[in-house]
Amino acid sequence: MKTLLAILSLGLLAFAGISRADDQAAVKPYALDYCVFSGDKLGTMGKVTKEVYKGQEIKFCCNQCKKQFDKNPEAGLQKYEDAVKAKASSGDDKSMGK
Repeated sequence: MKTLLAILSLGLLAFAGISRADDQAAVKPYALDYCVFSGDKLGTMGKVTKEVYKGQEIKFCCNQCKKQFDKNPEAGLQKYEDAVKAKASSGDDKSMGK
């Protein structure tokens, strides 16, 4: 009985590890080299912070930009997606920035 419980426990732990790995694989990386909220190049304002929202990694140049995103994450995600589309159509990273 103890052996069966040990095997079941290990199986559950293995399944949980696979599930977490799948979640991480589903995260889309940030596709810009600047903060979509300020237009500043990432890293020029200090340590870059990041968040995953609806499977999309979002990076911020500073806490003020993070706060701006937190006020309306849907609008922030849309702003990011618009910037990525503009970059793809023009080949210019700054097309939606400053």
